[in-house]
Amino acid sequence: MKSFRQFNLADLFEVVADTVPDRLALVAGPDRLTYRQVDERANRFGHHLRDQGVAPGAHVGILAHNRAEWAEAMIGCYKARAVPININYRYVAPELRYVIDNADLAALIYEEELTPLVDESLSDDRDRALHLMVIEDHSDTSGATDSPRTSETPDPSDAAMPYEAALAAGRSSREFGPRSPDDLYVLYTGGTTGMPKGVMWRQEDIFFAAMGGGGWGADPITRADELAGRLNTDEAGRVAMLVVAPLMHGNAQWVMWNAFMMAGTAVLYTDHRYDPHAVLRLAGDEGVLTIALVGDAMARPLAEALESAPPGAYDTSTLMAIASGGAMLSATVKAELKEQLPGIIIMDRFGSSESGAQGAVEDDASGPRFVMSDDTSVLDDELRPLTPGDGRIGHLARTGRIPLGYYKDPAKTDATFPTDALGVRWSVPGDLASVEPDGTITVLGRGSASINSGGEKIFPEEVEAAIKSHPGVFGAIVVGLPDDRFGQRVAVVVQVKQTGADDLGLEDLQEHCRGHIAGYKIPRQMLVVDEIPLTAAGKPDAEAARALF
Repeated sequence: MKSFRQFNLADLFEVVADTVPDRLALVAGPDRLTYRQVDERANRFGHHLRDQGVAPGAHVGILAHNRAEWAEAMIGCYKARAVPININYRYVAPELRYVIDNADLAALIYEEELTPLVDESLSDDRDRALHLMVIEDHSDTSGATDSPRTSETPDPSDAAMPYEAALAAGRSSREFGPRSPDDLYVLYTGGTTGMPKGVMWRQEDIFFAAMGGGGWGADPITRADELAGRLNTDEAGRVAMLVVAPLMHGNAQWVMWNAFMMAGTAVLYTDHRYDPHAVLRLAGDEGVLTIALVGDAMARPLAEALESAPPGAYDTSTLMAIASGGAMLSATVKAELKEQLPGIIIMDRFGSSESGAQGAVEDDASGPRFVMSDDTSVLDDELRPLTPGDGRIGHLARTGRIPLGYYKDPAKTDATFPTDALGVRWSVPGDLASVEPDGTITVLGRGSASINSGGEKIFPEEVEAAIKSHPGVFGAIVVGLPDDRFGQRVAVVVQVKQTGADDLGLEDLQEHCRGHIAGYKIPRQMLVVDEIPLTAAGKPDAEAARALF
């Protein structure tokens, strides 16, 4: 065992595993694994990669729903100094093919039910060898691909090695050699436009920027081995965190790693469809402290499930917080959750793939006003910080521990990570914001999504918040549509509550909004839908909503 560890995710995980080896680390469906077991299985996975010639720094794709193997493979990659690449299981073949090529994958691990997608994506001849591993889940995938095949042309997946067989052949020891804090953590993100792009972080930087740095609210640790002294080794103090979102997204990965870095238990929601009743049952069964969600799309059904359930139907005795990351909770949904779960903290966490976890707003806040970390500022177009309370709108930015850039995309790297006149390098992902007199930051939304109507800039998030406060509205997406007179007009896609679509008309909604927002921000067009279109991350899909018009 190494006597000196680095700020490397594999090293840090091993510190925790050595401190609390028999503590429950991971719950994923029927799988319940201690830190010792996860560590051993990750070792076996890492040795298998090395035995297959996967070199340090090589990229390994993970294509699967939430399951224990996702976490094992991720940690195993870091142990072998390979780089795990998250892949969206909702992709179609051209999208998967793009990521395989763009990320220069050396290996791909995938869930058996996704075999048709893999076969279709790899149907073209390739000059580059790709090692395949399949997580067997006993799915029936026969004949599900549309790609033409003959007996002389076997499916690429025929060469895939079963995951468990690979682990059985791999060694359980930690004999990998020293690692580096410069080893990469890469997060592929779709962003708001264009094809997915890989955000490259040093592992040391992502540990401090998004995984606690040794404990939120405490001074950051200065040596990796110090982490052991921060861990609560009393089983009564164990923290369980429910990861609802898919691990293919950064929000879920960071929640899981925060649980690991506290020697807690990461409880993965493994159902393939979101069921708020199942989430609440799982939270009660595992005694979770925190439920991590993504915005109203997950939180509102949770509030309604609590409201419709008989008293005592769900055990929330251990629950202390519901946190949203990746999308903000509306004030209405926060109020609904507080009514059903009095005394529980309802919190928004703010951050992005390009900036890490930047700040939080708790349940008593009236809007998207965040208390940010010290390294966060709002900059003008010349990258100069705005003065608190000056009323100007600028670009939300973070300095210090930020990504190296985008993989194989220097142009986007230069645009998103500029250096100011004083030589300070910033991450500027695109959110617009203002600085309040007390130093808090009000996030207004992505500048690319703002609506320009008659010269007035309108932020969809503000209009959506007003609309969602209507008692008949379940969800809403506000977009800008072309307008001959004003350039753009405000339009909204609305999902109503169970009272039915006939109960809400455009005039009713407009009248409600007049008490919340200025007249020029009020929607001029409305479309009622059965379900709000969502992205693969569970966020409202503005492009899909605009297409509905």
